[in-house]
Amino acid sequence: MIATTLKRPRVEGDREAELLDATVSVLADVGYDRLTMDQVAVRARASKATLYRRWSSKAELVVDAVSRAKGLPDAEVPDTGSLRGDLLSLACGPCGQARQLSMSVLAGLLTALHTDPDLSTAWRERFLAPRVAVTRTVLERAASRGETESTLDLELIATVLPAMCAFRCTVQGLGVDEQYVARVLDEVILPAALTSTAKRQTTHTNDAKDLK
Repeated sequence: MIATTLKRPRVEGDREAELLDATVSVLADVGYDRLTMDQVAVRARASKATLYRRWSSKAELVVDAVSRAKGLPDAEVPDTGSLRGDLLSLACGPCGQARQLSMSVLAGLLTALHTDPDLSTAWRERFLAPRVAVTRTVLERAASRGETESTLDLELIATVLPAMCAFRCTVQGLGVDEQYVARVLDEVILPAALTSTAKRQTTHTNDAKDLK
C-alpha cells in the first residue's frame, strides 16, 4: 500500500483575518514581550500548529497583524497630480499614518523593536519596506515633474511625516487625523521639498479651496 501525505489547508482569507485580529487583541492586552503563540491560538480558537503553518515566528505574526490593522499599501501608487495630494492620500488612506492603533499596541511595539532582533527584522522587511517604496515612488514622481528641488534628500523627507505622527501618538498621547497630516505637509514637508514655483502653485490651490 502506498502511503499518501495529506496536504494541510493554507491559512488564508477570512480565517487568516481572524487570526490576525486575535493577535492584535492579545497584543493590546499583554504587550509584545508577554504575547505567545499559545495565547493567540486560544483567542482565535485555533491550534498553535495552524499559526505555524502560516507564520514561522511570533515576530512575523505580530508584524503582519499590525500591517493589516494599519492597512497595506495599495498596489497602485496614488497619482493626484501634486506631491501634496499624493502624500495626503497616502497618509489618510487605508495604509496611512492617520489610521490608528491603540496606544498600548504602539507603545509595546516601540519598546520591543529595540530589544528583539527578530521583531526588528520583520518590522523593517514586512512593514516598513513596502511603505518606504510607495513613498519614494511618490517623491520620485514629483521630482520628475520638476515639483521638488533637485538636491532634495528623498530618504530624509520620507521619514518626517511618520516620525512626527509616531511622536504625537506615543509621546504626546494625541490622535493623528487628516487635519494634523495637512499641517505637517503644509508647514514642514512642502516648504522644504518644493521648488519656489511649486510652492506658489500649491498656495494658490489651497487658497482657492478655502474660498469654496
